[in-house]
Amino acid sequence: MRILTFFCTFIVLTVLHSTSLHAQGDSVLSDDELFSSEDSDAELFGNESSASDDDLFEIDDASENSTSPAVDDAGASHLALFAEERYPSANTCKTCHEQHYQQWAVSQHAYAQLSPVYMAMQNRINQLTSGTNGDFCIRCHTQVGMNLGESTSISNLERHPTSREGITCVVCHRLDKNYGKVSGRIALVEGDLLSPVFGPQGNEELERVLDNRNEFRVVTDPDQPGRKIHAEVGHFPALSTSGFCGTCHDVNLHNGFRLEEAFSEYKNSPAAEAKQSCQDCHMGKIQGVPSGYDHGPAATVGGVPTKPRKLTNHFFAGPDYSVVHPGIFPHNSEAAQMATMQEWLEFDVDAGWGTDEFEYSSRSKIEFPPRWRAIDDRYDAREIIDYQLQQLDWAAEKRLEVLRNGYGLGELTLDSASRSKGLKFHIDVHNLTDGHNVPTGFDAERLVWLDVTVSNAEDDIVFRSGDLDPNGDLRDAHSQYVHNRELALDTQLFNLQSKFITRLLRGGEREQILAVNYSADPLPFIRPDTRSTMLHGQPAGARKHRKTIPPRSKRKASYSVPASKLTGNGPFKIEMHLKSAMVPVNLVAAIQDVGFDYGMSAKELADNIVAGHQILSSNTETIELLE
Repeated sequence: MRILTFFCTFIVLTVLHSTSLHAQGDSVLSDDELFSSEDSDAELFGNESSASDDDLFEIDDASENSTSPAVDDAGASHLALFAEERYPSANTCKTCHEQHYQQWAVSQHAYAQLSPVYMAMQNRINQLTSGTNGDFCIRCHTQVGMNLGESTSISNLERHPTSREGITCVVCHRLDKNYGKVSGRIALVEGDLLSPVFGPQGNEELERVLDNRNEFRVVTDPDQPGRKIHAEVGHFPALSTSGFCGTCHDVNLHNGFRLEEAFSEYKNSPAAEAKQSCQDCHMGKIQGVPSGYDHGPAATVGGVPTKPRKLTNHFFAGPDYSVVHPGIFPHNSEAAQMATMQEWLEFDVDAGWGTDEFEYSSRSKIEFPPRWRAIDDRYDAREIIDYQLQQLDWAAEKRLEVLRNGYGLGELTLDSASRSKGLKFHIDVHNLTDGHNVPTGFDAERLVWLDVTVSNAEDDIVFRSGDLDPNGDLRDAHSQYVHNRELALDTQLFNLQSKFITRLLRGGEREQILAVNYSADPLPFIRPDTRSTMLHGQPAGARKHRKTIPPRSKRKASYSVPASKLTGNGPFKIEMHLKSAMVPVNLVAAIQDVGFDYGMSAKELADNIVAGHQILSSNTETIELLE
């Protein structure tokens, strides 16, 4: 089946490449605007193609390893066991590597595949491109799932448990080759728990453990009872280099469009020149700055710790945060043993299930789902939920730590202040890092903005920029309230979010939320570029208006309040807050057509996104106006 899948995929890519050579005009990101409704299947695929449209775009669904609700319980159990033999779960690794597991379990790497926003986004892009985007997005988020041959579009509730773990242990520690920048296209070394893993320090300490099997109480024979561990640690020094991170953190489309450039930014940064690695900032004691590493045992085997060594932090703080039910994230082996993901989604956290206040008051009025009918189960579940919420609070603190180490707010500078001429002032926003731009990574969906208010002595607000509309969006060009003229455009908004710019059919451009060109044709396809991007420096049909700040640089935010707005008595107070959000709410609106995983609504997601907004820095000044 693998050979057939590879052969069919090769045919698709070959045909798409062949047909792209006949496209007229400059290539766009999806080339869909270059097609008219008169394009026939024969023109698109050639007369000799024996594959139908269904064959071409349902290859993933036909894979023998694809999970499906139709698989019976016995078959599902067999597939799960088979997958565990190929790609062990992080819960298996936790037995000896408890500290690393706890850091990873609440990390963005662990959340990568579970995110309903990301899942809907990649499904929406595939919908817009008639499936030709394929696994381009998802292969970075669940390498295990893609190596297992899972469908790109199924719910996480149907995926193998290790697949749902996203960037899990085996994704990094079952690699034995340095792939370079391949946008997440990697082949994991398969094997059960006893099979070799790979790390930067090699096999020396494991050999000592295996030479003292009685002390550590371990076995490496699959037929022997006891605590089983991997029998070898292969020496893979690339794991501790920045180039290893670049495998997934430089994302380039096949037409040359540079979607994410964190690693490229690093390669040209002062940090790279100083020989500081990505790991030095993101796996050390403090998130976001070179701070050294903790030291201690990397594992506790059979209750006996291994020799102390450098310990890397596996949390990797960043701008993302969970918007899903706390029963399914963070990853928690006890939660997984207690209930399925679907059952956790039925546990009403907000109603207070499992608390004394709820259980002694209104429980008799509730028709509980079967899994939660027993009061003892609800109390046990609440203990797990309380722990999960504590972990999420800790993660929020670490997220704030890394962001505050990346962004700085300068002192307010007053340019003019009078009743007759109005008020003008500016403030600098700094990139405090040496390693990359801020924002970095998927900077077209990262919000870092200034919320500025000017108020008089009576606390009446006379000027506001950076406030949110009722949906939770900034009042920019993508706000539905601005679009409908219910609110005014925030013309002085300072926002570091980059924007996608795509080419229109007749040569103009438009700013878009998703980097997929508006299609005049009912069947768009992504195709390779027909002209060298070296001639343009970028793909001709799409570009990114970058607003990020290079390392150790700054951008100036300027504001002007007309004299007519300066009503009331002085002194006037200027408040400025530098804020951060993982994605704009308008992204939720743009991708909602395909639905959201776990049965979440667009409003529920939007509310959870806004609830995660953080204030990175603040500044307040009081001024007197000249007459």
